[in-house]
Amino acid sequence: MSPTHRFIAGLLCTTALWLATTVVRGDTIGTKSAELLLEDDNYVLNAQFDVAFNPTLEEALQKGVSLYFVLEFELGRARWYWVDEKVAEISVQYRLSYSPLTRQYRLSSGLLSQHFDSLDEAERLLSRVVSRPVVASDALVKGARYEAAVRLRLDVAQLPKPFQINALASRDWSLQSEWYRWSFTP
Repeated sequence: MSPTHRFIAGLLCTTALWLATTVVRGDTIGTKSAELLLEDDNYVLNAQFDVAFNPTLEEALQKGVSLYFVLEFELGRARWYWVDEKVAEISVQYRLSYSPLTRQYRLSSGLLSQHFDSLDEAERLLSRVVSRPVVASDALVKGARYEAAVRLRLDVAQLPKPFQINALASRDWSLQSEWYRWSFTP
């Protein structure tokens, strides 16, 4: 094979691989709404997502694989004279697991956990963020315009190693929302 033919064959293989990885897009979590409200001395996040598990994720849960989700929030302020200012950045991890002995789902975050009889109930709680403190009110400048963003995603890095390899090749393991952005003025 001539060097030109090898180059073209390599280019075609690289293009095919690139197309395969960009076309494979996972299920998405829809973001219904998000807002910041002042409660006491903090701004709190309220958000509503549309979480629905596909059969692959349901089966993994039934077989004892815990699923880790990450809620990410960012608040920034644009500055014309310098780089944009990051005012707040929060990441909260949720762990969803199933116990075959009790036939219950468990959703936990930090030291707090709650048990559910059905996956639908766990999905509903995972879909709602209510009064999550994100930034102190005195950290914001009154009348200034801020850009807020929030998303919820399945953290495939927390999966057992064999599932991480599957997650790279299968869109069934790529459950996430797009960044939901909005402007906010305190």
